[in-house]
Amino acid sequence: MTTTLTRPAAAPRTGALTRQRRRTLLTGLALTVALVLLTGLALSTGQVKLPLLDALRALVGLGDSGDVLVVQEFRAPRVVSALIAGAALAVSGSLLQRLFRNPLASPDVVGVTGGASFGAVLMLALGASQLLIPLAALGGGLLAALLLGGFAWRSKIAVTRLVLVGLAVQSGLAAAVNLMIVRFPAELASSAMQWTTGSLYGRNWTEIQLCGSAIAVLTVLVFLLNRQVAVLDLGDDSAGGLGLDPHRTRLALLLLTVTLASLAAGLTGPVSFVALAVPHLVRFLAGPPTPGTLVLTALTGALLLLGSDYAVLNLLPVHGLPVGAVTATLGAPWLLFLMIRQGRLPQGRNA
Repeated sequence: MTTTLTRPAAAPRTGALTRQRRRTLLTGLALTVALVLLTGLALSTGQVKLPLLDALRALVGLGDSGDVLVVQEFRAPRVVSALIAGAALAVSGSLLQRLFRNPLASPDVVGVTGGASFGAVLMLALGASQLLIPLAALGGGLLAALLLGGFAWRSKIAVTRLVLVGLAVQSGLAAAVNLMIVRFPAELASSAMQWTTGSLYGRNWTEIQLCGSAIAVLTVLVFLLNRQVAVLDLGDDSAGGLGLDPHRTRLALLLLTVTLASLAAGLTGPVSFVALAVPHLVRFLAGPPTPGTLVLTALTGALLLLGSDYAVLNLLPVHGLPVGAVTATLGAPWLLFLMIRQGRLPQGRNA
């Protein structure tokens, strides 16, 4: 009797897990192939068109010196920056949505990227070195998180409602950034404005090494702590019953998320839409969160940002458009759709 009762109950779950793993694997392979092809395309196309093999040879320092200069100093830093920042933004957005239990949560909605912009623009106003911009962006992102936490603690707002407070923090920091830009000298205003819209222009290998190494370490930590996030998904009472302190764990994970998103913003500026949309796309393609879908999230974020930058450089009729303008154009209707969808759901239910 016991055997016949347990087998039918266990079989669907095993089958569902097998199907999700298969979907995750196939989706990961497709994303990897697309990412490799798009990377080769981005390295070989532009104002100076190169055959793909010549571009790959130039990437490792072989071939014509002019091709090596174009690929290694101009195109490769831009491509690598898009890959690193896109993956970091997507992973931070996925983690933030799970921590806040709100599908509208993302670094560009709750004020993190606004804080990063504030720190970076303030550093530009002080005439500091370009290498200090990522550190200033990190400080600004942490400032935004501190403001968010302070308002939430004083008002005792539930974690699912923190997005509303984050929108207020984001708006206030954006107003402060605009005020600084208006007061800038003309020669600084244009560079600050370009940075605040999100741009991959002018990236260099020193910035990539500083931000990329830190982002790599933080991303590994996110994967290592994925089990704790899964326990928090069960609710605070269940997490406490399993021996996990939900408040301390959520605070540590939130700090990790803010740092990851701020460093990505320090590399590319406050690029919107990527962190908000990618977790939803991955959930649609591969199902509920698992370590495998977290890999898909990183791949999809990298592909989306690199694809947007490729469109800016090669497909759109307007030249010199920052990549953040493209992602924001995509993100505005997506955010509206999510807000309408969230409003139709019963109270307390996640999308």
